[in-house]
Amino acid sequence: MIKGIHHISMKCARQEDLDKVKEFYIELLGMRLCREWESGIMIDSGCGIIEVFTNGEGERSIGAIRHVAFLTDDVDEIVQKVRSAGYTVFIEPNDRVIPSSPPLPIRMAFCFGPLGEEIEFFCEKA
Repeated sequence: MIKGIHHISMKCARQEDLDKVKEFYIELLGMRLCREWESGIMIDSGCGIIEVFTNGEGERSIGAIRHVAFLTDDVDEIVQKVRSAGYTVFIEPNDRVIPSSPPLPIRMAFCFGPLGEEIEFFCEKA
C-alpha cells in the first residue's frame, strides 16, 4: 500500500525566507524546482519532494519529526559547501556504526537549513 515518502512539508513567513530556501536547496545542494504556485513551491530531492508553503507564522519549534536526512556519496564535500555558504554545521562529519543487525557503517553530519530545520547528510559505507 505505501510506496514511499512523497514529500516533507515546511512553512516560512516571508519572501526573504523562501529566497533562502531556494538558494540553499536548489543552488547550493543542486536540487530541482519542480512546481511553484502562489503560496508555495515543491523541490525535487531526487527521491522525495520538499514542499514549502509561504503562509507560515515564522514560529520555529521541534516537533515529532527531528530532521530530514539526505543520502549522499560525499558528506564532507557537501558540509564544506554548506559551511562556505554561511550555514551552521552542528555535528561535524564523522564515521559511526549503527548497532543494528547487521551493523550499518555510515558517515554523517548535521547542519541547520535556511528555516532552522535540522538536516542530516548521510552516507552508507561499504
